[in-house]
Amino acid sequence: MRNLQNRTQGNTQGIDVSRYQGNIDWAKVKASGMTFVFIKATEGRTYIDPNFQKNVNGALTAGMMVGTYHFFRGTTVEIARAEAAHYANTLNQIGGAKALQLPPVMDYENNPGNLSKAQMNTVAKAFLTELQRLTGVKPIIYTGNSFASNFDASLGSYDLWVARYSTTRVPDAQPAWKRWTFWQYTDSGKVNGISGNVDMNEFEGTAAQLRARYAAATPNPSPTNPTNPTNPGNPSNPTTPPNPNPPTVPPKGGEPMTAEEKAAFDALKAQVDRLQARQQMEVPVWAKAAVDAALAYDAKNPLFSIDNGASYDFYRFITVMHRRGLFKK
Repeated sequence: MRNLQNRTQGNTQGIDVSRYQGNIDWAKVKASGMTFVFIKATEGRTYIDPNFQKNVNGALTAGMMVGTYHFFRGTTVEIARAEAAHYANTLNQIGGAKALQLPPVMDYENNPGNLSKAQMNTVAKAFLTELQRLTGVKPIIYTGNSFASNFDASLGSYDLWVARYSTTRVPDAQPAWKRWTFWQYTDSGKVNGISGNVDMNEFEGTAAQLRARYAAATPNPSPTNPTNPTNPGNPSNPTTPPNPNPPTVPPKGGEPMTAEEKAAFDALKAQVDRLQARQQMEVPVWAKAAVDAALAYDAKNPLFSIDNGASYDFYRFITVMHRRGLFKK
């Protein structure tokens, strides 16, 4: 049997996590050489990983490239679409799929309904197309080396994240894919900052190539309100669940700060300063509106200065904050 490509020296390394990894020291994870992470968000039509938001916030603060995944259980087109809506609604709690550096993932690795291959492809496509419609981002497919043989060539346009636990055996070539984009090569890895085992992954290129591959998908070049996924229980009633952890809102421009507002402003400025201190670049086109709005918010107490440019992550952060309406007077 033909194989997919080998791992290559210089490929960037990452992990995937869920509640089973417990409390994670993300600064130590990043310092250990991990550049990206996929974090479990949801499963089925109702389940949300209890550590989802905490893990996303911690990984982003540490400067990692972050994506999320949904464990798929769909057995009909209707259930598949409902699962996609549940996943998209949950992503809205952290600003939507476009607030992250990596696309959302469909984790399809078993067949609880004993579907035929044709049925499996139908429900997979229903989930993927609905998720992309709701989030505006094309998903990735995660699956096992053997299970991947169930998918036909019509799914080959989606990037493949494949699991094959081996240091010597390369994932098999599949009807839908001739290359892997991510390879999960062990489920018993050890990384500083995590107690116990963790899944280890590799991207088929450098960290810079990984960032560039998905930069066109996120962030959204023109700030808009987050997508409102359809409530699967009432398709005629679009809903956006409230963010249980809304970002800190700076005081309105020109008004004196209270002590509480000053503390919130200082905390936000400290986070901005950390992001800005990384490798600097000029303002990209997609971030210009957000940067202009942030600078104009309060000229007497500017949140930052970009005389010498700023980092990619800084511009992404400002854009997400702008999309959430933080710089509206």
